[in-house]
Amino acid sequence: MRYVALGDSTTEGIGDGDEESGYRGVADRFAERLAATSPELRYANLAVRGCGTDHVRTVQLPAALALRPDLATVVAGVNDFLRPRYDVDGVAGHLEATFAALTDAGTHVVTLTFPDIGKVAPLARPIASRARALNARIHEAAERHGVTVVDTAAHPVTVDPRLWDADRLHLSPLGHERSAAAFAHALRLPGADSSWTLPLPVLPSPPPWQALRVELRWMADFLGPWVLRRLRGRSSGDGRGAKRPQLMPVAPTARQDGTAPQDGTAPQDGTGG
Repeated sequence: MRYVALGDSTTEGIGDGDEESGYRGVADRFAERLAATSPELRYANLAVRGCGTDHVRTVQLPAALALRPDLATVVAGVNDFLRPRYDVDGVAGHLEATFAALTDAGTHVVTLTFPDIGKVAPLARPIASRARALNARIHEAAERHGVTVVDTAAHPVTVDPRLWDADRLHLSPLGHERSAAAFAHALRLPGADSSWTLPLPVLPSPPPWQALRVELRWMADFLGPWVLRRLRGRSSGDGRGAKRPQLMPVAPTARQDGTAPQDGTAPQDGTGG
């Protein structure tokens, strides 16, 4: 079995690891679940942080087709609708062309919808409608090409802050794990179920002064640098290539605490994400 992951920072694994030790992320975690039932699995990850759907179609897609995958995940679009100039027809067109090329080659494709980013980062509320519009187009394209859709947008837990990194743009390790579990459930892998949709324990609301301090800290640490990078026309993925461009086995490795995992974890390929 050959599994190839296409996409942006979510698929690369940003938010689940670091530059020194490497990034794990949803695709690696999903590959581990696949390998548990298909030990001969070979897995490649072509994702590049900061990229848009045009990069997925023009750069990642040809590389993916050359690997002749049986299964592919395609997760992209967030970087497109965060940009000032947003063309939903163009973005949806890139995604549908990617779906079509892969399914025409005999690949089973899995994708997902995007949660309401306005509930994750309140300042993003003005562009929340962009995610909803793209989700509708994803469903339409998926139906035309036989693509499996993981409808994360339909479950409130996906906007729980604990599933998101401090920057509110990338998933946390828990968010990556829940997303991998969602993919496994969609493909009915042994042991997979709908528990990924369950809410987390309710936490008490912080006092207003503390909430304001958190917002100001987020603006200074994450929003400001992001806006500055955009104004300069730069992307976090500039100069980077795929973290795992070739199909490789998925083998157990030690966790960060030095203990052996019960499930398999994909070996780091030394690129640091």
